[in-house]
Amino acid sequence: MSDTQSFNFKAETKQLLNILIHSLYKDKEVFLRELLSNASDALNRIHFEMLTNQNVLDPEVELNIRITANKDERMLTIQDTGIGMTKDEIIENLGTIAQSGARNFIEATKDKDVDITQVIGQFGVGFYSVFMAADWVRVTSRSHKPRAKAVSWYATGEDNFEISAAEMKERGTKIEIKLKEDAAEFAEEYRINAIIKKHSDYIGFPIYVGESEEQANKQTSLWRTARNEITDEQYKDFYTQMTMEFEGPQHRIHAVTDAPVQLFTLLYIPNKAERGMFSQRKEDGLKLYSRNILIDEYNRDLLPEYLRFVQGVVDSEDLPLNVSRETVQSSGLMPRLKKIVTGQVMRELETLARKDAEKYTAFWEEFGIFLKQGIAAEPTETEKVQPLLRFKTNLNTEIWSSLDDYVERMKEEQKEIYYIIGDDPVSVLRSPHLDYFQSEGTEVLLLTDPMDSFMLVGLRKFKEYELKNVAQADVETSEASEKESEAEKIPEDEFSTLLEQFKETLGERITDVRASNRLSQSVARLVDSEDSLEPEMQRVYRYLGKDYEVPKKILELNPSHLILKRLLAENAGSDLQKEIIEQIYDSALLVEGLHPDPSSMAPRIQKLMEMLLSKDA
Repeated sequence: MSDTQSFNFKAETKQLLNILIHSLYKDKEVFLRELLSNASDALNRIHFEMLTNQNVLDPEVELNIRITANKDERMLTIQDTGIGMTKDEIIENLGTIAQSGARNFIEATKDKDVDITQVIGQFGVGFYSVFMAADWVRVTSRSHKPRAKAVSWYATGEDNFEISAAEMKERGTKIEIKLKEDAAEFAEEYRINAIIKKHSDYIGFPIYVGESEEQANKQTSLWRTARNEITDEQYKDFYTQMTMEFEGPQHRIHAVTDAPVQLFTLLYIPNKAERGMFSQRKEDGLKLYSRNILIDEYNRDLLPEYLRFVQGVVDSEDLPLNVSRETVQSSGLMPRLKKIVTGQVMRELETLARKDAEKYTAFWEEFGIFLKQGIAAEPTETEKVQPLLRFKTNLNTEIWSSLDDYVERMKEEQKEIYYIIGDDPVSVLRSPHLDYFQSEGTEVLLLTDPMDSFMLVGLRKFKEYELKNVAQADVETSEASEKESEAEKIPEDEFSTLLEQFKETLGERITDVRASNRLSQSVARLVDSEDSLEPEMQRVYRYLGKDYEVPKKILELNPSHLILKRLLAENAGSDLQKEIIEQIYDSALLVEGLHPDPSSMAPRIQKLMEMLLSKDA
């Protein structure tokens, strides 16, 4: 080409390009997204110029982007009718690397602990991702200024670029790309359309592919459309397209925020926690857009971990991006966005819980475990999550109750919220720890999910009420009940003998054996000594398999129970007596959910049956 000028990049440019291409971008296809994003920016700029300045080239031309491809030649062309560039502008814009202190960048990235994506924001080099797929690139541009002449920029990704005069009648920019052999797929129209649908579907200007006049992108984003203009069917169709889930969502949240930042959100709560077999969303995270351009397919910084089941889109006008658009530049904005989006979800869930208990129950049964995890993993979120928790209780086994519901039903003199932990809803109701509370008609939360033990590490108090494990709760028995049970008890001297037999048989597996004033229906229960780990932490250790050993506890016996009375009648130290004592202890462990090997009881139970049957014979 005539009048060609060659400009040398700085010596480090090739090294810098290698870093950009191999360290920042995960997929080659993002180069097309970057070029379409640049074209969109150019169209936005000319749109502004046309509104404020009538003296522009080709004012009647449609604002659009056209993509043509020749797969035989491995050529791809992207042309926009945007603001265009003069010679000086094309050198400044496409020669940015030469002007941006590449040496300083490379020096900064020598430290292995430095996150490249956090220090590269000042380099406007998204355009250069094209060299992942290109042997060479030619950019021809004509500025919107009426007297401006067309100019061409040519580079191969090496250490220099060339500038020359060009012929171009229309305003805008045309990018011609000679694709590498291993990037020939990007000259296929179906592939181009798929990338547009994934990354650039909601660019605010029409994108045409090939000779077709049919638009390849939707252009109008659902989340930026007024709610009263969207039907339920459109909301559902968008969810289905985004997730490929055949079941519609359980709930949706469509919100627009103008202050402190401009934010558009369209979020969905799926019907099921488990993704469907054909689900398109393989990871947790929201689709993050900036001005209708997808910059992150799975962003996990916009919601806390315990809301990771939420699907949808967040689009911000105020989002500063780094060069690759794959990660957000380090700034104080992301925490603010997270606070806004989290607040939207939490408020919507609170409203749902308040206005439609049936729908909220369906949500809780599917996603409640995530909220429990939030309290366990993020103690600072406890107060925010507490109102959304639901529990079943010993007095209301079929319905879910909030902590507020529990407090409203508390007895007048009750000062604590009681709970019991166990392995399943049926067995926990048989726990000896419940004997006293059942007889008094006192409500107790039933915690039978493995996550409950983890949750309790962070859930210590609700409003002014402490949460108390019934296994550790202090209770005051009435004088009348004391006198009534006194008459039924084993005499104290005989009971002392029985205690000694238990201590001798169980040895160091227990710290003590003593009489209980709490048991009415059960023969025994295990309680913690003062220096023991709390029951919740014992279970946590068990679930984690973290140096778990059966904890040594105090065995409390019911002096009024028929089994113990009959046990006294047995010969002291007999095999039958020892086996029954062992079984009482193992059964107590089982009820606590602490038995390391429940199946090991089967041989003993069989032996006990044989001994009892042979005795009767």
